[in-house]
Amino acid sequence: MPKHSKRYEEIRKKVDRNKYYKLDEAIKLVKETATAKFDETIELHLVTNIDPKKTEQQVRGTIVLPHGTGKPVRVLVFAKGEKAEEAKRAGADYVGGEELVEKIANENFTDFDVAIATPDMMKVIGKLGKILGPKGLMPSPKSGTVTNDIEATVKEFKAGRIEIRNDKTGCIHLPVGKKSFDDSKLKENIIAAYSQILSMRPSGVKGQFIKKATISSTMGVGIKLDLADLNAAISKAA
Repeated sequence: MPKHSKRYEEIRKKVDRNKYYKLDEAIKLVKETATAKFDETIELHLVTNIDPKKTEQQVRGTIVLPHGTGKPVRVLVFAKGEKAEEAKRAGADYVGGEELVEKIANENFTDFDVAIATPDMMKVIGKLGKILGPKGLMPSPKSGTVTNDIEATVKEFKAGRIEIRNDKTGCIHLPVGKKSFDDSKLKENIIAAYSQILSMRPSGVKGQFIKKATISSTMGVGIKLDLADLNAAISKAA
């Protein structure tokens, strides 16, 4: 067993690992235990009941966080002509066609958070699948990142739209803000994220879709959420 730092052990003492915390209490606790010297990211972790081996049970798409993640989002757009100009006006960080494809292929350039493409560019960027796919950066119609509505899509990702997908164990991990966020903003982001992911439930999933939810900070420990309280918060916010 690896030995944890003294700081980590102190944090762990504050969190009851057998308790399911109400959301307000969990937010206060996650901020209290985020004691690193930088503004730690607060993350939501969901254990789902999907069968990750079945294609039709994959959870993938985009959700909108009302207050963003607190992290600047670097957006790359594959487009040409007027659509490229549209991307630049919308604030995309990198815009280009074949030359951008070559840069990624030859230099393994992946210094961005989201890649968006116009439909006509998909045949050109197909060869980037092995580079972008494993990093979750390949544009996809399912995630809303293959579109002709470039301006709106770039602005949405810049403002707080994020792509989510389950991992190979069927879990979903996503940022929902920073320690520096007001409690109310973190709460609204968590409720919005959870509610939108619930609506993505694959039709083939039997029983309870989300089995467990926890929040944690970058350097902190997992704090279990009371799902009944979380569902009540969603109903209240609706």
